[in-house]
Parts: sequence; structure tokens; C-alpha cells
Amino acid sequence: MAVQPEGTPCWADAMFNDVEAAKAFYGDVLGWTFGASSEFGDYTQAYADGKAVAAVVPPMPGQEGPSQWCLYFAVRDAAATVVRIGDNGGEPLMEPMRVGDFGTMCLAREPGGAVFGLWQAGTHEGFEATAVPGAYCWAEVFTRDPEKTDAFFPAVFPYRSKQLEDEADFRIYDLGERSVLGRMKMTEDFPPEVPPYINIYFTVRNCDEAVALATERGGILRFGPTNTPFGRFAALSDPQGANFSVIDITTTTGGMPGTTDVT
Repeated sequence: MAVQPEGTPCWADAMFNDVEAAKAFYGDVLGWTFGASSEFGDYTQAYADGKAVAAVVPPMPGQEGPSQWCLYFAVRDAAATVVRIGDNGGEPLMEPMRVGDFGTMCLAREPGGAVFGLWQAGTHEGFEATAVPGAYCWAEVFTRDPEKTDAFFPAVFPYRSKQLEDEADFRIYDLGERSVLGRMKMTEDFPPEVPPYINIYFTVRNCDEAVALATERGGILRFGPTNTPFGRFAALSDPQGANFSVIDITTTTGGMPGTTDVT
């Protein structure tokens, strides 16, 4: 797979206090298999039908805490992107760190509060498959401060924005002719203790079956399942608290909503 254009979501991982429990949960729900842990902090890749689609890792000593999925965006120069992040109100959480020959990573927080990653590819170019069962499909930034978030992402990455013509405050960021990221304003339905985050959607063959498997294995259903023009999806939390969604992109209902270009 070729290196993705700047700003493309290219990888996802999560830190779990109990990695073996996470592997069992996602193996059952998404059908993942797992490779051997690497020398880089026991980093373990997950595979869907033999293709690398995500990774799980235990926390470093002293960093134990709530689990959450992290989405990484492809960059050509992580150091230069970190400068743009700081110049546009974001907060770099670590300096770019080289991970052997695999590439260079960095973590940052956008001004609305959601944490994300940067990935400057080396031998590891990112997702080996997307939008197939078990693989990444889509992601949305959930923020209580959409104005700051909407100003930030197009300043850091070469995005254009369009607003959905709907009751919900929802925006889509486009990269060229391709929509690559959504932004949702967090309403009062979200408890105040829930921080802003990026919600990752994983593709499944059957949304309802995936929800049943997840809840039987200790996951919590947060929303859905529901039909949309984009697919039938549901929002979940895994047993260790990491939020994610599952979507069957073959089951769609209704017409696509209208949009208005804003940048």
C-alpha cells in the first residue's frame, strides 16, 4: 500500500491495562487475530483476514488509566506538523519519536480537547485494509467546542470543510475529493465527565450480531443500532472503557444528506 496523502487517517491503536482481555474481546467481536508483541513496549498488531488493521499495547509503568482508541494521521514531516499544531492552538503531548525503521510517531491534543496521533511512515505505512470486515472505516471528532476544532484541523491538514444540512451540528472534512473525517458537537446527552475524543468506526458484516457479541462479552451499548444512509451502526464501549463504533456499510437507508461548503 502506498503512503497515504497528508492528513489521511492511517492507523489506530489503544492502550489497555489488560491486553489479553482486550485481545479476547476484539477477537470475538471483530474477528481479529494478533501477531507477536514487538520489542517496542509489547506493541501487538491486530489483523483482519491477514491484513494489519490496528494495534493494542499495555501502558508504561505509571501511565495506567482509562483506555481509549487513538487515531493517527499520515504526515510527511512530523516535526513540521507539530509546529503547525502549536501555531493553531493545539498542544503537542510528546516530541516526534522514531520507532525503529517503522516510522515516526507523535501525540497531540486539538484545541477542542480530543487526542490524536501523527504517523510519518517508514516501513510501516499504516492500515493494510480499510472498509472490510474487522477493519477501520471512518472516524469522528466529538468535541464541545466545535468552533475551535473546525478552525484547527483545516489549518493543520489540507482539509476542506462542509456542514451537514441537518439538525445535528455535524461537519465533514474532505481531503481532495474524499471525505476522511467527521466532527460532531457533543450535546448534553454526553455526561460532563466524558472528555472529547475521536470515535473510530470498525466495519462488521452484521451490526446487530456484533452488538450482541460485544454486550455478551462485557461491552456497553451506548447508541443504536440504527440505520443511516452511510450504513447500520452502533456506538459501544468495551469492557475497559474504550469507545468505538461498529458499522455495516452494506445496509443503508435513505438518501444522503445535503451539505454546505464552509471552507
